[in-house]
Amino acid sequence: MPIDSTAAFIPVRIAVLTVSDTRTAADDRSGDTLVERLTAAGHVLAARTIVRDDVPALVAQFTAWIDDPDIDCIISTGGTGVTGRDITPEALAAVQEKAIPGFGELFRWLSFQTIGTSTIQSRACAGVARGTYLFCLPGSTGAVKDGWDGILASQLDSRFRPCNFVELMPRLRER
Repeated sequence: MPIDSTAAFIPVRIAVLTVSDTRTAADDRSGDTLVERLTAAGHVLAARTIVRDDVPALVAQFTAWIDDPDIDCIISTGGTGVTGRDITPEALAAVQEKAIPGFGELFRWLSFQTIGTSTIQSRACAGVARGTYLFCLPGSTGAVKDGWDGILASQLDSRFRPCNFVELMPRLRER
């Protein structure tokens, strides 16, 4: 994909949210993978935490970070499957103002190339709320790699052409 080497790189301030009832900071491999990739790309890790699979707790965390002027983007890992405890898309729906349906569609297309039809079990999704991007990835390290490497690395790079999410950031709050 084309990077315009004459354009300035603008680091995005990203919060990483792991959704899990069982993971801890010591064994959060998907969160670690995401942090490694976003910082290696030159972005800023603005915050990081783990929240259990609970809609009110996730809504509270999303809301706190959406309202934080030092956070441009939230990327969550986990809770996007179809079991009873997988509720990240429901929490996202409670806070988002606009959905970005193409994110989930593209994620599943990319994931299909890795895991085949098992990708149908993913409810990866994205949206925007009060000027903050929200991306929800599945909790496996493979899914984080697919989502970051295949979509977010380029769309969160201000130099990516023909267009990217970063160039839209100043206009996300327009009415």
